Amino acid sequence: MTKRQRRLRQLALNLAVAFGGLFFVVPFLWMISASFKTTQEIFDYPPTLIPQQLSLANYQRLFSNWPFTTWYANSVIVALATTIMVLFFSSLAGFAFAKYRFRGKGILFILLLGSSMIPFPILLIPLFMLVANIGWVNSFEALIIPFMAPAIGIFLMRQFMSYVPSELLDAARIDGASDFRTYWQIAIPLVLPGLATLGILTFLGSWNSYLWPLVVLRSSESMTLPVGMAAMLSGVTAGSAPPYGPAMAASVLVSIPIIAIFLFLQRYYIAGLTLGGVKQ
Repeated sequence: MTKRQRRLRQLALNLAVAFGGLFFVVPFLWMISASFKTTQEIFDYPPTLIPQQLSLANYQRLFSNWPFTTWYANSVIVALATTIMVLFFSSLAGFAFAKYRFRGKGILFILLLGSSMIPFPILLIPLFMLVANIGWVNSFEALIIPFMAPAIGIFLMRQFMSYVPSELLDAARIDGASDFRTYWQIAIPLVLPGLATLGILTFLGSWNSYLWPLVVLRSSESMTLPVGMAAMLSGVTAGSAPPYGPAMAASVLVSIPIIAIFLFLQRYYIAGLTLGGVKQ
């Protein structure tokens, strides 16, 4: 391949990436713009990205007419707590599966992977009955505890832990380090890309979770953002227009934590996705 052909190929690749990025960015920009528009202007055709007059009325209605701050705080607490617990227990179990030998390890790991193939709607009723018997209905425990050690998270961390040199662990044990200290001070720093990948996926899944919170939550004060926003749009009385403007404002605010976390952890996330394809 000549130098000119390589340049043309790189140019075509850059144009394709730019077009794909534009395809995803334009709807997001329109959502931000719509959060400052009136309902009539939102439905104007052809649509415009720049509002005729910037207004914070949609944001004021959002915080005054609905307990959006409470929903937001609930989602932050649930998502952060779930992510922290998933990272700890998944990495701990992944470390055990990758670096320890014990009876039945292979069968247990196969059963673990098999459990991840069961669709969640099948588990919905027995899980709700279990939560109800414990007394966790309408509580954060029901949103966090059942999901703190997912099979896919344990599998992912086992794969990353397998890259940790066993010689380092043996050297730490010779120096008198306990098993937990070996895990915490030797293995964890070496699998930060895997933790970042799992953390982003877990936070995103918990932040956007709708079905299980819809089933287990009862009061408006305990709702998370997806359930609260659905209630906001479905609670329209006859003769009144749906609150499209406040919904756009809520969507903008809901997107901020996801974007911020990804921008902060993107280099670890990309490293985690590509690590498996690099020959060690």
